[in-house]
Amino acid sequence: QVQLVESGGGLVQPGGSLRLSCVAPRIIYDIYLLGWYRQAPGKQRELVATITSNRNTNLADSVKGRFTISRDDVKRTIYLQMNSLKPEDTAVYYCNAKRADTDYWGQGTQVTVSS
Repeated sequence: QVQLVESGGGLVQPGGSLRLSCVAPRIIYDIYLLGWYRQAPGKQRELVATITSNRNTNLADSVKGRFTISRDDVKRTIYLQMNSLKPEDTAVYYCNAKRADTDYWGQGTQVTVSS
């Protein structure tokens, strides 16, 4: 069973920062498109950011200029650096690995932005 292990969520004040991490198995890390999605209460899950093995990135318009996605090939880890957080960023954030019709998901980590 493929496991994507996330960490780094928590409670932060508006304007603050958090960094999420996701560790993937080597075979997944090397060949799958990796990324982050989020789901707020009562809303559909939405794409936040993706990164390819060549480090090409794609970010949702709502987070451009505030969030950065990166990867560490030695640690088999992707990161989501979140700055200037807003209350509307509050959601469960999920790590995702995608290839063709196959998706793997992490267990999710809660991010709450509130004063």
